Amino acid sequence: MTLVAGIDSSTQSCKIVVCDADDGRVVREARAPHPDGTEVHPRAWWAALSEASSGLLDGVAAIAVAGQQHGMVTVDEGGAVVREALLWNDTRSAGAADDLIAELGGPQAWAEAVDNVPGVSLTVAKLRWFAEHEPETAARTTGVMLPHDWLTWRLAGGRSAPTTDRGDASGTGYWSPSTGEYRPDLLERAFGRGLDTPRVAAPGEAVGHTPTGAVIAPGTGDNMGAALGLGLGGGDAVLSVGTSGTVFAVSETPVRDASGTVCGFADATGRYLPLAATLNAARVLTATAELLGTDLAGLDALALSAVPGAGGLVMLPYLDGERTPALPTAAGSLHGMRRRNMDPANVARAAVEGMLCGLADGLAALTDRGVPVRRILLVGGGARSEAVRRVAATVLEVPVVVPEPAEYVALGAARQAAWALASTAAPPEWKPGGPEVAVGADPAPQVRERYTEVRRAVHGA
Repeated sequence: MTLVAGIDSSTQSCKIVVCDADDGRVVREARAPHPDGTEVHPRAWWAALSEASSGLLDGVAAIAVAGQQHGMVTVDEGGAVVREALLWNDTRSAGAADDLIAELGGPQAWAEAVDNVPGVSLTVAKLRWFAEHEPETAARTTGVMLPHDWLTWRLAGGRSAPTTDRGDASGTGYWSPSTGEYRPDLLERAFGRGLDTPRVAAPGEAVGHTPTGAVIAPGTGDNMGAALGLGLGGGDAVLSVGTSGTVFAVSETPVRDASGTVCGFADATGRYLPLAATLNAARVLTATAELLGTDLAGLDALALSAVPGAGGLVMLPYLDGERTPALPTAAGSLHGMRRRNMDPANVARAAVEGMLCGLADGLAALTDRGVPVRRILLVGGGARSEAVRRVAATVLEVPVVVPEPAEYVALGAARQAAWALASTAAPPEWKPGGPEVAVGADPAPQVRERYTEVRRAVHGA
């Protein structure tokens, strides 16, 4: 049996799966936590990877990393990290994003340049913030990488020039999915001068070897890894309820959205991956559970005991600001409170409904821009919740199925590793294991309509 490994270096943890290269069957796996926060030194990712991989990678012939998107890893001329990495969920660059949009002539100009409009998460905005607020440290910086780029480089022992892939590069704001090229002028606009950037490897290319001789594949971003792990096809869209919430689909053509709601990303295979994201997803559920003095299982039971619509209670779940809609300084809020509906069950239900209504708006943005969606694959830690499943089927208005729980980001990385090992034109045909569970919808008492009314009344967006 030929073994390959896939690494999911996410915001919260490092997860590794070792698979049979022929069929994708998982033979062993492990994980290790990452520190919390919106800026983390990359050595913490390497420490977690080392802990999780201890004794796990024996006999592995190829390996790849799928990592959290957008994070800013800055290095000096010797390759040393010059500051903690700013992660995708660090919102201090909101003003920098606004400035960059205005300087280039508005959102349409950015959409035409790189298929994306700079938002608080994109690397290009973080580089502007860094240059403006930490000029002495920025002066020592000669190169910029993404989290998966840095880990891939470390896996090769730091012996060769860094590489990236088109999927993760498409989330920087200075690489164009449509042209397949960097825009150094936009990078210079953000940082004030040029920086070294990783070479963009071809899909399925072998980019190096580990010190033990395993082939290293290019890796990719976490959403692109999930699409590869799920074997996403035409008409499928993924709704992932993790630390962030994402909804994305594979497209044969690039998508440009001057509103910035849909990110015009590339995928890991040569196609495109239009995506809408929210900052607030599974952590809305954990925070609400803590507020109510229960755990996630208790929150699930409470939400299911309430009637759909939460008795008129509406939560705008912007606990960490928000990316979609673009409200980086917003706070969460509860609306429609009456004595008759102020109970734990309705608060729990409102949290689930509010979180998913935000993602439903993202799905609508995809379909409004011509991306066909015939069914939703509901994944991520939040998909384990029966309340999340039922509410998703209620508010999304397309069939919802739940694939068998698995580490799909890590599986996608492993599938890419098998692709690089085989040197074939296309990735191997792996079938996700286990049955998909179809979800039935509750009667919908204008849940999304009420959420939209409240959002517009409070934020005008």
